[in-house]
Amino acid sequence: MTADDRVRAVLCPLDGVGLDELVDAAALLTRVDRKYVLPVDDAVAVLDDLARVTAARVLEIDGARSAAYESVYFDTPDLASFHLTATRRRRRFKVRTRTYLDSGASFLEVKTRAARGTTLKQRVAHDECPTALGDGRTFVGRTLEAEGIDGGSHLALSPGLVSRYRRTTLLLPEADGAARATIDTGLAWELDQPDGDVPLTWSVPHLVVVETKGDSTPSDLDRLLWRHGHRPERISKYGTGLALLRPDLPDGPWRRVIRRHLTPSPGATAPAGTTTTPARTPGHDDRSL
Repeated sequence: MTADDRVRAVLCPLDGVGLDELVDAAALLTRVDRKYVLPVDDAVAVLDDLARVTAARVLEIDGARSAAYESVYFDTPDLASFHLTATRRRRRFKVRTRTYLDSGASFLEVKTRAARGTTLKQRVAHDECPTALGDGRTFVGRTLEAEGIDGGSHLALSPGLVSRYRRTTLLLPEADGAARATIDTGLAWELDQPDGDVPLTWSVPHLVVVETKGDSTPSDLDRLLWRHGHRPERISKYGTGLALLRPDLPDGPWRRVIRRHLTPSPGATAPAGTTTTPARTPGHDDRSL
C-alpha cells in the first residue's frame, strides 16, 4: 500500500465534510501553521488515535478523500523570495500557482507574513498555463505592494521549482471554533536545469508531512502529535525543496529536517551532499511560509 492508501484507510471511520462547509468553518487564509515531518508508520499511528478520540471529519469531494496537487513557484533571477525566507526576513513572500490535478482547477496564490507571525494567503482563479503568470502579474504586484513588499509590482518573476504530492484535508472541531489540518504524502520536487538537461528530482515517499492550520492555540491534533513525541519542524515546500536540489544555496532554516528526514528515493537525480541522522531532538514552532 502507498502512504496515501494507508492514510485513507486509517481515516476511513471518520465522517466526510464538503468543501463549502469546511471553508465556512475554517477558511483560515490568515493562520498559524505548525508542520510535522513523520515516517509513514508514525503518521498512521497518530491518525489512528485521532480517528478514535475526536470528531474530526475528512474533506470529501465527489467521493474522493485525497487529491493530487502540483505547485509551480515563481521567483526572481536572484531568488529574492527564497533568500528572504532563508534569512528569516519579516517581509517575505511566496508566489505560486496551485493546480488540483484531479479537476484541473488552478489558482494563483500570494503568501506573505501578517501580524504576530501568522501567514496570510491571497489567491485568485488562474486560467493561464500554470507555468505562466499572464494577466495574474497585476494581482501579484498589487498584493505584494499592499503587504509592504517594496518594488513588488516590478519583480521579474519566472517559474522555477515544482512540487507534487497527494493531500488529505481534515476539519478539526475545537472548543473555541474549528481548525484545519492537511496530510501530504508522496512529496516530490522537480527543477529544470539551465542547460536543458534532465530535470533534477527528489522524492520522499517514506515521509508524511502533517500541517495544522489554526489560531495561536494548539489544536487537538497538535497535542496528539506531541504526546506521540513529535514536535513542529521547519519545512517549506519551496525553500526546503530548492535547498535540496541546489546545494549551492543556503539551507539554514531547514538543515535539521534535511539531515533527519529528507534522504532521496532510489530514483532521485538530486545532487549528493546531504546526510541523515537518526536522533530525535525537540523541534520548534514553524510559522514560516
